[in-house]
Parts: sequence; structure tokens; C-alpha cells
Amino acid sequence: MTSTPINKQKIINDPVYGFIGLPFEILFDLFEHPYFQRLRRIRQLGLTHYVYPGANHTRFQHALGATYLMSLAIEIIRSKGHEINDEEAEAVSIAILLHDIGHGPFSHALEHSIIEGTNHENLSLLFMNRLNELFKGRLDLAISIFQNKYHKNFLHQLVSSQLDMDRLDYLRRDSYFTGVTEGVVGSDRIIKMLNVKDDQLVIDIKGIYSIEKFLVARRLMYWQVYFHKTVISSENLLVQILRRAKYLSEKGEVLFASPALSYFLKNKIKAKNFDQHHPVDLLELYSRLDDNDIMVSAKVWMSHPDKVLSMLCTMMINRKLFRIELKTKAFEAERVQKIRDYLVLYYKLSAEDARYLVTEGSSSNYAYNSLDDNIKIMLKTGECKDISEVSDMLNVTVLSRTIKKHFLCYPKEIEIPF
Repeated sequence: MTSTPINKQKIINDPVYGFIGLPFEILFDLFEHPYFQRLRRIRQLGLTHYVYPGANHTRFQHALGATYLMSLAIEIIRSKGHEINDEEAEAVSIAILLHDIGHGPFSHALEHSIIEGTNHENLSLLFMNRLNELFKGRLDLAISIFQNKYHKNFLHQLVSSQLDMDRLDYLRRDSYFTGVTEGVVGSDRIIKMLNVKDDQLVIDIKGIYSIEKFLVARRLMYWQVYFHKTVISSENLLVQILRRAKYLSEKGEVLFASPALSYFLKNKIKAKNFDQHHPVDLLELYSRLDDNDIMVSAKVWMSHPDKVLSMLCTMMINRKLFRIELKTKAFEAERVQKIRDYLVLYYKLSAEDARYLVTEGSSSNYAYNSLDDNIKIMLKTGECKDISEVSDMLNVTVLSRTIKKHFLCYPKEIEIPF
């Protein structure tokens, strides 16, 4: 009995772009793999739904959206006389589909608390290499493009640059789901203005106003969404929960957790451990982590006898987040210490335990970096100039300036008397 061939030319109804397709059969096979399906269970914006209730979209949706935009970009660049053969088109589509496959639960919160010295880009590359083994080398070119080792630099720029398909999708998608209309970008218009000059991705002069709006939208989205004070507060609360859980686990305390999360909590894991010589397949174990592991554990940990862990988890589950103060300069060490000393007395904690309830740090953002893979505008003469030289409406120098905000977080239920 012969099996019925699988239709791999799927049509997906995306809320942002409408009906989109997968232009290559291998994209469907990668789409179906458990490593990619895991992204359905990882929110694109972590705990941002604590501020914007609609922000429940996933890394899975974003990856599909970016892949769709890549197909449009390939079509436009080809129509302007630049060669992208079918093998390259397939490879660059694979690269953008998998560009975020290494993201862990709640994205950066987990990267900085239970795994040392790694980031989602490195983990994405590890996943791509693993999938390449499973697909018998079919991802060789995609990995080369992803790492910017292929001789056509503009293909890498479509995946990772200041004007890549990743940014064009997440700005528009995040704006849509948060309802922050200031972040809406004209991705269709920008893609139609894409061109290539001297192996560099450029924008036709007619698209300059769309790029100006894109840069302003990016700046506004960072401060209104990604670095919103309540988002910073909730993410720092989650980091402290994971740090405390890891501290207790390493001491031998038994914590409720999925097998995968339990392993990462109990053991000191560094980036170098993600190799085939480690006694446990860490990448496979990591692939079993998603947002559910963290949230279910936190619900159970609310009743844990450890006072600090219980308090932190109760705060997060019930959305009683840290109070947050923002300043343009770092907080005085003396005041931070006073707050910690106050919490020691208020909650009857040790000085070491009180450190989990007071966190400080900084967030910085720039909308455009003219020194890093800058955005080139192609004039009608064919000459290319940086947008900062061409724009007559936008002070790109201001947008290039890094803005840094320092934050201080501590429990909201107490009133600090100083």
C-alpha cells in the first residue's frame, strides 16, 4: 500500500499579512520539526502582555512572517536585475526561518540566569548545525549565509542588518499585537525600494521617507514597548526567580520542575558545555524548554517554604511587580544599600537573601548606528550615500545617539522612607 504524498505547499492565514505560503518544500519539513514547533510555546515579547494584554504572539509567528517578507524581498531584488539563484533563494529563506530558533523561554531572561556566557544567536547556530546533520547537508548554504561567510554579502544583510527582514517583521507585528500604532512601519514599501549596489543592500532614493519613518518607529517601540518600565520590572522579577531557584537547586533543595528545567537549575551550564562531548545532550534538553516550564513551576513555587522564592513567584503570578525607578545616571550605591538594609529588617531576611529583592541595571537603545552596517540610499545617479547624509527631514545624528536609562527595582508593597 503506497502512502499519499504530503502537500508541502501550505497556505497560512497570518493576521498581519493575510495568506502567506512556504515557497520551498524544505521549509515545510523544517517547519514541522519539533525544534521549530517549540517556538509556538515561546512568546515573542516575553512578559510584555503584563502591560499590553494583546502581546501574546509567538516566536513561531514572527519566524513565519519574516520568511514571508524574505520571499517578497527576493522577488523585488530579482526584478531589478540582480541574480539570486534558486539554491540561494532557498538558503536565505531557511536562514531567516531559523534565525530565532535558539530563543529560550522568555528570551533573554533565561539566557542571563541559568546558562552562562551564551545567547540565542549562538544557540540558533547550534540548532541549525544539528538540523543540517538530520537533513544531510541541505542547510550548508543557509548556515554560510547566516554566519556571513557566503560571498554574496547582501544575502546575509537580508537576514541580519539594520534593515533586515527580522526587524521589518517584528516592528510591524509587535505594533499590531500591542496596539502601539507609533510602531507601524511600511514594510511593503520598504521592500519594494530594496536594491543591491556593490554587493550591499541599499534603498532606492524614492524610499527614503519610509526609512525615516522606520527609524523613528524603531526608537518609539523601544521606549514604549521593549523598554517600558513595567516590562523591565517584570523581566527583572523573572530573572530573580530563576536565580533563586538555581541557587536553591545547586544547594540540593528539591524543587518542582520539568526534567529539562530541573537539569539546568541543578547544574552549572556554560556555553562551552553545548558540545557533543558533554555527558548529556544539552541541545536536545534545551529544546524541551518553553514558557510553560517556567510559568507552571512558578505557580508551584508560590507555596515553597523558601520565603524569598515564594514571595517572588507570588509577585509574578499575581502581577504584583517590582516598583521601578528610572534615572539618566546610575543610582547611588549608598541608597541601594540602604534599601537592602531596610528590606532585611522589614522582611526579616539575611543580607544575602535581600539582594534578590533589590535589583539595579540599565537599558540602552539607539535607532540607527551609522558605524555598523549602515543604511545606504542609492541616488538616481547610482551613487550611494549614508542616510545621515541624504535625509533632509530627520536628524539621524540624534537617532544614532545611544540613550541609556538606569533602573532600580524593589517590592512595591513597601514604602521606602528615604
